[in-house]
Amino acid sequence: MQTSSSQVGFLVPLNDALKEEEDNTRRIEIKKGVVNVIGRDDLPFSDKRLSRKHLSLTPLPHDHASVQLIVNERRNCFGMRFGPGSDFGSCAMGVELGRLKYPSAVNSFEHIINRAKDKKIDIFLDYEGTLSPTVDDPDHAFRAALLTDDLPFSDKRLSRKHLSLTPLPHDHASVQLIVEGTNPVVIRSKDQRKKLLSREKLTIRDGDIIELIPGHYLYKYKAFDGVTKRSSPNTQKRPLIDKVEDESIKQKRLRQVSEDESLARRLQTEMNGDIQDTESSVEAIRYFKPPKDKMSSTFRLMRVKGLQPWANTSSVSVGDVIQGNVLVAVLSNYMVDMDWLLSACPTLKNIPQVLVVHGESDGRLENMKRSKPANWILHKPPLPIAWGTHHSKAMFLVYPQGVRIIVHTANLIYVDWNNKSQGLWMQDFPWKKQDNLNTGSAFETDLVDYLSALKWPEFSVKLPELGNVSFNSSFFKRFDYSSATVRLIASVPGYHTGSNIKKWGHMKLRSVLQECVFDKEFQNSPLIYQFSSLGSLDEKWMTEFAFSMSSGVSDDKKPLGLGEPLIVWPTVEDIRCSLEGYAAGSCVPSPQKNVEKAFLKKYWAKWKASHSGRCRAMPHIKTFTRYNGQNLAWFLLTSSNLSKAAWGALQKNNTQLMIRSYELGVLFLPSSATQAHAFSCTENGSTSENKCGPSIKTPEAKRTKLVSLASIHSKRMDLPDVITLPVPYELPPQRYTSEGYVYSFLSLMYF
Repeated sequence: MQTSSSQVGFLVPLNDALKEEEDNTRRIEIKKGVVNVIGRDDLPFSDKRLSRKHLSLTPLPHDHASVQLIVNERRNCFGMRFGPGSDFGSCAMGVELGRLKYPSAVNSFEHIINRAKDKKIDIFLDYEGTLSPTVDDPDHAFRAALLTDDLPFSDKRLSRKHLSLTPLPHDHASVQLIVEGTNPVVIRSKDQRKKLLSREKLTIRDGDIIELIPGHYLYKYKAFDGVTKRSSPNTQKRPLIDKVEDESIKQKRLRQVSEDESLARRLQTEMNGDIQDTESSVEAIRYFKPPKDKMSSTFRLMRVKGLQPWANTSSVSVGDVIQGNVLVAVLSNYMVDMDWLLSACPTLKNIPQVLVVHGESDGRLENMKRSKPANWILHKPPLPIAWGTHHSKAMFLVYPQGVRIIVHTANLIYVDWNNKSQGLWMQDFPWKKQDNLNTGSAFETDLVDYLSALKWPEFSVKLPELGNVSFNSSFFKRFDYSSATVRLIASVPGYHTGSNIKKWGHMKLRSVLQECVFDKEFQNSPLIYQFSSLGSLDEKWMTEFAFSMSSGVSDDKKPLGLGEPLIVWPTVEDIRCSLEGYAAGSCVPSPQKNVEKAFLKKYWAKWKASHSGRCRAMPHIKTFTRYNGQNLAWFLLTSSNLSKAAWGALQKNNTQLMIRSYELGVLFLPSSATQAHAFSCTENGSTSENKCGPSIKTPEAKRTKLVSLASIHSKRMDLPDVITLPVPYELPPQRYTSEGYVYSFLSLMYF
């Protein structure tokens, strides 16, 4: 293989024993003065984890034995191995220790697959500037180009521009590698292992190994100069670059590399959309530390194991919310693992009375009965319409000081509280004073109506100062909800008519929003539907639902107008690269027939959560919002997925609303109310008399502004009129491209 003066190295494929291939036609040249892009069309195998612009390699002007590698997609995280046997941890845009855990796959040439289907073919990056496959396969040859059809295999995970390699003018033994595609690339350097995401870059040197797909398709980079131990015969034919260069030539090369990098960045931005990289958005969750008096005005994300500490800032676990001297507890959920729950929250064992309202049946219900403590009561609410579930996720904890109400999105099982992206809202309320026993509020009405629909068996509880009292839905009228910072949006199964049609589901949300006044900036602003299960939908119902989501008027009393919705949903690649791998797909249980309806294509948008550190923590959280930039008109945290069963469907000329399931959510709205004090049921010495005051509304009060983590106002938690909500995904979300594959039950059959 003849070398030219424009080459600084090449990528050489290795076999399973890390031996170099001798066939020079399989190698990929790394040229100086340019960004060398490598994608799936450049490789002799097919793997959908590899993008068309997977990474890029750029030679460094100051180090001729090194290149800079860049991964272009910020969706995933990078990792680094510090030594053999290290523990594995992960986080978005963070550090991973130890061996990356990905499902094994057969990535091989056709004749190898036919001969041994369990054979895994890796390709290593060798430092002499060319790529070649790990096994000797005369039927598949590499070409010398890096942009199109450079690799003798087909794998859809490889992009046409998977990566680029740019020689560095100051270092003839190095190149700059940029990951151009959407899938990550792993670089092995000595005893370290670094994972680069799309748009990331790194300088690689002689002997460094590239995994085009983590764990698969390994290549070693070999430089023409600076290599003495493992140089090939062709290397000796290449004239060495003079060590002393004219200063003007050096400056020219530096300028050229700078221009190439600038061009590469522009191309990457065009390819991946506008990516915010300002101080306000990078690792934004790090600064989410709401003061106590604002804690109930926002929600919090649940703690995820394996993330960097910054990603779990202000996050909560089950033990953080169930604490203190609880007298009675109501745990409302769909799935309940008794053994895990009692081990994760030992406080529950000390509560005198616990009512579990659940959605379990058959074998799981029998297991619950065997595992529950003797003083616990199990209740499954009536489901009058087929295919309904009790899906609400909430807790109601009664204390001597008052009641704590928690609305969240996690099943009471291990994976939901440790591996998923979840959300939780919580607020404490004091007992009513004797002279206010008959006063109520919208929050109280909504709460008692919902609890009444659950129809749990009434039982008696013994409480300090009250003695024995009946514990039913009316019991919750004893608390003062005047300081409530949210509205409850619930669903109850049934055929609702008359005035009841506005009490539940999307019609309840419509009626609440119709009473609200929003800033003019939200006129015709877009909508976000983010959830974890998709029902069987049609365009008629999507329009009906959008009308409810678009309700409300602006300051000039004009309707906000219909908003364009986007559905934030993970791709197959997101699932594969998640903390749990393909097992994470169980939290996104949507049949292919529901997901792949043609009319839904215009709605799909990507789950990207770098700023909250949750790119790889698959979403079980459910949120709906209307937004403009980083400002939110309103925000709903709920148990409801996008389905007619959860939200209801209008029937009989819009005079009847049919709902199948129980759901519960909290709606955050801009408000002119300011809370005088923060009340707590668990703080030492707190009482309803000295820790809580009613909401105060004054003509002078400014309407609160709801903003996302990426807002320039998000760090100013002290501002009284700004409420930061930790929206875990990127706003505005990026729409799916032709390379995006929507996850569904059957998606994996095609990979």
